[in-house]
Amino acid sequence: MVKELIINSTPAGVTIALIEDKQLVELHKEQININYAVGDIYLGRIKKIMPGLNAAFVDVGYEKDAFLHYFDLGPQVQSLIKLTKIKRNGSVTGTLLDNLKLEADINKAGKISDVLSKNMLLPVQIAKEPISTKGPRLSSDISIAGRYVVLVPFSNTISVSKKIKSNTERNRLKKIIESIKPQNFGVIIRTVSEGRGVAEMQKDLLDLIAKWENFIKKIPSTEPSKRVWGEMDRSSTLIRDILNPDFTNVYVSTPELYDDIRSYVHDISPEMEKIVKLYKQKEPIFDHFGVEKQIKNAFGKTVNLPGGAYLVVEHTEALHVIDVNSGNRTASKENQEENALQVNKEAAKEIARQLRLRDMGGIVVIDFIDMHKPTNRKMLFDYLRELMLLDRAKHTILPPSKFGLVQITRQRVRPEMNIVTVEKCPACDGTGEIKASIVLMDDIENNLNYILREQNEKGVTLCVHPYIEAYITKGIFNLQRRWFFKYGQWIKVKAQSSYHLTEFHFISAKDEEIKL
Repeated sequence: MVKELIINSTPAGVTIALIEDKQLVELHKEQININYAVGDIYLGRIKKIMPGLNAAFVDVGYEKDAFLHYFDLGPQVQSLIKLTKIKRNGSVTGTLLDNLKLEADINKAGKISDVLSKNMLLPVQIAKEPISTKGPRLSSDISIAGRYVVLVPFSNTISVSKKIKSNTERNRLKKIIESIKPQNFGVIIRTVSEGRGVAEMQKDLLDLIAKWENFIKKIPSTEPSKRVWGEMDRSSTLIRDILNPDFTNVYVSTPELYDDIRSYVHDISPEMEKIVKLYKQKEPIFDHFGVEKQIKNAFGKTVNLPGGAYLVVEHTEALHVIDVNSGNRTASKENQEENALQVNKEAAKEIARQLRLRDMGGIVVIDFIDMHKPTNRKMLFDYLRELMLLDRAKHTILPPSKFGLVQITRQRVRPEMNIVTVEKCPACDGTGEIKASIVLMDDIENNLNYILREQNEKGVTLCVHPYIEAYITKGIFNLQRRWFFKYGQWIKVKAQSSYHLTEFHFISAKDEEIKL
């Protein structure tokens, strides 16, 4: 499988496309100066304790109070509260936890009112971004993720990813971390650590400790409800989490971002630095790699499949619904059951891609085409599970129900990716009405007069709809000739079939559009 990252930087933000075998499978957008991203840590102020929910509402500066459940407090929340008080009082200067006596773990079945109180200050981490009408979901079980390890303060436990199967490798990694980790810090060893040496692991851990120290230093001076520490930008986070030897290219559209990403890749994986490339063509990067077309095809209510079948995707507040239709697909076999299985398998492949692409989370219900044989239903279920193994988000798939519906729950930590695939009419700007065509020529002449006499442009070309071009150029005493006598220079008129009727643009002698 050929994997590529296409990163497009614009003034509005950064868009990252993950391509697998030339097919778009993930799309991430990062706006400039975005707040409340997953991983950000805020100094929250407890606004309300809700005993009935066993939860608290916390002010983190968002328009709606954020939600913190008792189960998300973390076992060592008392130690975090204690450390915050000490730092805000200025009584201890150190940044590590060597001299801090840890408090006892909170009771798993306890009440939130026993731990938190109104107006208390507590560092909290964004676990789920604001979605729809809901504020952020929080956790006070703070962790800082790196390339190879995750740092967990107020713990001494070392955990290894379950995906690392070899006991020898698991023990080796544990021994490495035991020898270098500070006291009162736990570590989770990530899957990508497999086969890595001491130097790489140590560097990653030291970087995380430096981030923790930076966070601790900011606690005394940070205003309540403000951000104390922010996660890396989206592109770096994505590269940190998914970069592996399978990637062949990372294309970046701007030199500034290219330098940043190349430097970051050099730090975390020097052998892969060469795959980061600067895109230098004039054509927009997404157009060049066919990403823009795929975006327009893949998003929208109806998604067409290569075989003639199609999906209908509906989004509601409670859940997402996907309907599979055979459409005008030509059945290769007369057997209806076999045909239904083939359509369903084709649909399952696209659905697995759509879940990643749109980042659909929560409950997803899929209405596949009915199949009567239990073996076929089992085959479809196994095939869907296999396809979903590539999805990094936590998910659960239930077997087809009595009515042939497949239910999926998928982790949702940020708003679903939603792209409008219909375009506003450029002629009327969505109003359904256009400027009176009788005044069009007046507009053109006024602008032409300004360009030639005020800006002293030479060699101007006027680009218009073919109908308007014919109106200007046809006849002996046409407008084009009259302009020549009026301005003393010949104005080229070029027909553009892609233009709408009232659209016009002026092009300079240097082949650049003249901004009006």
